[in-house]
Amino acid sequence: MDQGQAGTQVCIAGGGPAGIMLGLLLAREGIDVTVLEKHDDFFRDFRGDTVHPSTLNLIDALGLRAGFDAIPHIPLPRLDAVINGIRLHAIDLTSLPKPNSFLTLMPQWDLLDLLAEAGAQHPSFHLRMGVEAIGVLEEKGRVVGVRTADGEDIPAELTIAADGRASTVRRALGLTPREYGVPIDVLWFRIPRPSVPLPDTLLWANEGGLLVTIPRPDYLQCGLLIPKHGFEEVKAAGVAAFRSRVADLSPRLTESVLAIESIDEVKLLSVQVDRLEQWWRPGALCIGDAAHAMSPVFGVGINYAIQDAVAAARLVIPALRTPGSLDRAEAIDRACAAVQERRQAPTAAMQAMQRRVHQAISTHSLAKIVDNPPTRGQRAALRVILPIVRRVAARLIGYGFRPERLRSSA
Repeated sequence: MDQGQAGTQVCIAGGGPAGIMLGLLLAREGIDVTVLEKHDDFFRDFRGDTVHPSTLNLIDALGLRAGFDAIPHIPLPRLDAVINGIRLHAIDLTSLPKPNSFLTLMPQWDLLDLLAEAGAQHPSFHLRMGVEAIGVLEEKGRVVGVRTADGEDIPAELTIAADGRASTVRRALGLTPREYGVPIDVLWFRIPRPSVPLPDTLLWANEGGLLVTIPRPDYLQCGLLIPKHGFEEVKAAGVAAFRSRVADLSPRLTESVLAIESIDEVKLLSVQVDRLEQWWRPGALCIGDAAHAMSPVFGVGINYAIQDAVAAARLVIPALRTPGSLDRAEAIDRACAAVQERRQAPTAAMQAMQRRVHQAISTHSLAKIVDNPPTRGQRAALRVILPIVRRVAARLIGYGFRPERLRSSA
């Protein structure tokens, strides 16, 4: 990748979905952009896998579908949940417009490689791996670039904080998100696929808890939900108790979970939901998790980060082309404010839904949806309600509350 330069029009801290997508969109329009990613590669297993229909539509619009389809991934037109041993076809994405009437599960590092390679086709795209932004440059109250961990100053007309929920650049900007209490954490682990084929199932729930199983080509990536700060108790109980807990939630995985030989193979993913009240400062803008940390519920984190990037590109590109440095600075700040105005409401709405699901999980309400066997009343309710839920949930999960489109000139 390019080794960067002394200055740039836009400097993006963070090479996740928001940062790489925004960098690609700006470079396609000839905007000089430098993306800084503190790691030497994109390979991190705590990143989400879910690529939603709205993102697939953008992949198509960018002309990247052939490259996307060449990467191993698992399309899911329907999402099943097993509640108390009863399989429910909860979400049906085939009701969405074709061709992308499904979501797919793809390791995030593969998606980022695809977007980065597309960006590298444009001479104004500069991706610098292993370079961490730790501070910002300021002049007369305006952000004018970033400072790296190596002591390098990178001047920029616009600085983007896309460096995640623990954003260093956001902290340097003096912006603090409002945190919303989350009663759960997730234990992250992988197990082999069962020897007897298992239908693709994303959620298993009963009175004992909730388990997420994400099918990857060669294994299942799993998330066991536990009470907040409950990992120490799980570790103290030992690996046998952990295996038993997983098997109680999904008896079909009893054999597979024996592959977990030590509790050290289980990692803690701390769940948080927060949102900035102010996403920007003169010369700087926060997007993605740096602006709003999303829960894993519905797997919409990648989707919302990319939607932020698309909205930001559409709004800031005209501002970056404004003649005159003073007029351009004012136009950039108006564009940053407009990004927040456009993306804040759909983000808040989705976070509110996630928090309601957290409450249902923590009170075991999900396990009370259906008994085994279902009562007559439950069967009648499911016949009436499930078809409606399938379609509404497909729209909300597939697109979010305000799906974005590329600039028409792109």
